[in-house]
Amino acid sequence: MNDRSMLYPAVEYNDIKQLMQATVDTYKDRIAFTLKHASEGKVTYESVTYGQFGLDIRALGTALIRRGYGEKRFAIIGKNSYPWITGYFAGLNSGMVTVPLDKGLPPEEIDSCLIRSRSDILLFDPEHSEYVKSLEKERKTGVSLLIAMEPCENYITFAELIAEGRNMIEQGDRIFDETEIRPDVMSLILFTSGTTSASKAVMLSHRNLASNIYALNCCEEVFPSDVNIAFLPFHHTFSSTGITFILSKGASNVFCDGLKYIAQNLKEYQVSVFICVPLIIEAMYKKIFQQAKKQGKDVLLRRMMKLSSALLKVGIDVRRKLFHSVLEQLGGKIRFVISGAAAISPEVAKGFNDLGILTIQGYGLTETAPVLTAENAKNIRIGSVGVPMCNVELKIHEPDESGIGEVIAKGPNVMLGYYENPEESEKVLRDGWFFTGDLGSIDKDGFLFLCGRKKNVIVLKNGKNVYPEELEILLNRLPYLEETMVFGWEKGNDYVISAKLVYREETVLESYPDMAVAQGLNKEKFQAMVQKDVDGINAVLPTYKHIKRLVLNDEPTVKTTTAKIKRFEEIRRMEDQIRRQ
Repeated sequence: MNDRSMLYPAVEYNDIKQLMQATVDTYKDRIAFTLKHASEGKVTYESVTYGQFGLDIRALGTALIRRGYGEKRFAIIGKNSYPWITGYFAGLNSGMVTVPLDKGLPPEEIDSCLIRSRSDILLFDPEHSEYVKSLEKERKTGVSLLIAMEPCENYITFAELIAEGRNMIEQGDRIFDETEIRPDVMSLILFTSGTTSASKAVMLSHRNLASNIYALNCCEEVFPSDVNIAFLPFHHTFSSTGITFILSKGASNVFCDGLKYIAQNLKEYQVSVFICVPLIIEAMYKKIFQQAKKQGKDVLLRRMMKLSSALLKVGIDVRRKLFHSVLEQLGGKIRFVISGAAAISPEVAKGFNDLGILTIQGYGLTETAPVLTAENAKNIRIGSVGVPMCNVELKIHEPDESGIGEVIAKGPNVMLGYYENPEESEKVLRDGWFFTGDLGSIDKDGFLFLCGRKKNVIVLKNGKNVYPEELEILLNRLPYLEETMVFGWEKGNDYVISAKLVYREETVLESYPDMAVAQGLNKEKFQAMVQKDVDGINAVLPTYKHIKRLVLNDEPTVKTTTAKIKRFEEIRRMEDQIRRQ
């Protein structure tokens, strides 16, 4: 057990069904979800209690079991919504194998996932209705039941199945309640994002999921009074595990209207907890300083942050009062930000903490359900991704002279393997350990520091290793950049360290009006400024890490739906662009 991850008492459950039932029993009268409905220009809000949510899960599960789908494969595709999350728990807790799918996949890849997972049911949202029509017509998959999340011609709906199941329960049907869950068998199939290769189908069990929720409850503090905004897509385990954890604490949940509405939604719902990815957090932080600069207060803001940080060290916390106007830009109630899926800039993490928003990051993979390490309120170390969860063991495999090697993990949250792919399973599951493919080091206090993906490392002719993620953190500090990606441009038998730097012309002109010309942005002047700033970064780096080639671009990088850069696809695009320059 890791003492740094055992801050709070928690109950450990064998499966998610037990956990959800305990949650519903404990918080039955509290609001689980606030749903927004827009019709004919009017917006209304509906509150769903934990008791109602629990009954809807039971009702949907009952209806599906009685229709003969009790041990079948239940796929779900669509944007985050109440039907989505209800379907997820109904599937898991009915003894089915639940198969969340990426809503951004093209039709042929959806077909592939349905075929590979041998799915029998598909719950879909309105945006996928055309796909479903073609699916039904072509019959390429084994799906025999199509369920529409919203009213849709010719398809049974989520609401109709809920009504069907509720009627059965009222008649005394207890088949859902009496269905036993086997905690150690495959209950969830998750497809990896495939940033570097074709996606794999990860097999997770109830015990994998429940053990991770238990560990999170031991180290992170969320209250029933909190409001969480579901922003990241539920098909990704960071998001689905995140909302399961939030639900287990009895907090309320709302759904984000979309990327451009984040700020509006934070204020609209008085959000206090936000689970997201570094790209979003860093963009929010930059916006705060852009706003301060516009008002001529950016220098003052930094001085105040230094002052509040110094006062905090002697036990005086005035952050929420001191930065009230800044926090209002984020809705005014935000207190806890959890970042995952990639490394966050240490400057940004510290900056948010200095403003009075507890900002922590964790580390994990789909294969580990997902969390392996996390920071918490009492254990934050700048640059690290926290300490191992209380039920997780970590080691560094074959460390080099700097203590850097592959991170390997052991624990009850480690996957069963890749579905129908024993060869790939054997590559990463060895002697009880999961080989993550990530490189890092562990300090004397147990904090994990990541360097990057093993597959992303640029190995130079002189034997030196360059970790792109390390350089990206430095580049992301430049206030006028939206995102960055470092890669090795092959030249001869060696690599030139290169970077794609993404900017938005309007953002640059807003902060640097002297860059404006009749045609818009003076690109020569802008490039000279960027080069000067990159030269400044290079000056503090060893020569072999110097960024020598820049590709300025207003076109965003190709990403997964969880905002991870598809590096190999992007590199191919960059190589083409560099050749044209």
